[in-house]
Amino acid sequence: MLNFMIEFIKIPGQRKSVLIGRDGNIKKEIESRTGTTISISLDSCEVEIRGDDPEKVRIARDIVTAIGRGFTPKRAMRILNKNCCFEIISLRHETRNTVKRLMARVIGRNGSVKRKIEKSTGARLCIFGKTVSFIGTYEENRAARKLVKMLLEGKLHAKVFAVMQQK
Repeated sequence: MLNFMIEFIKIPGQRKSVLIGRDGNIKKEIESRTGTTISISLDSCEVEIRGDDPEKVRIARDIVTAIGRGFTPKRAMRILNKNCCFEIISLRHETRNTVKRLMARVIGRNGSVKRKIEKSTGARLCIFGKTVSFIGTYEENRAARKLVKMLLEGKLHAKVFAVMQQK
C-alpha cells in the first residue's frame, strides 16, 4: 500500500496563470523539484498537491501559496533552500480602508519602506490583498516580521528605521 499526502489550498484567480507558467513550465518545475503532483482546478481557484513525502508536499504548498500571495516564481523557489521558510501576516479582520492605510505604511512611497526592510533583514516581502508575506531564513523573517508589526501597530517610521540601523 502506498502512503501519500494530499494538500488543498486556494489561490487568487489572477495568480493561477503565474502558477502554471508558459506551457506549464512553472507548475512542472515545482513538481519536479519537490517530487509532487499539482492539479489546478479550471473552474475554481483550488490547487491540489499530492506526494509521498510530507515535507516535500509542505514545501510545494508553501511555494504555491507564495506565488498565490504575489511572489514571482523565482523568489518563491527560494523556499526550496533548506534554510528558508515562508510566513504570512494576515489582516483579514480589518476593513478595506484600514488595510489600505496599513499596507501603505509598510510599502512606503514608491516602495521605499519595503525595500529598506528587505535590505536590512535579507527577507523578501510581498504585499498582496490583506496579507504581508515573507520568504527568508527564520532569523530574516523574524527580523522583518518585527519591523512590519511595528509599522502595523502605528509606530513612527523614524522609530522603525532606528531599529533597522541597530541590526
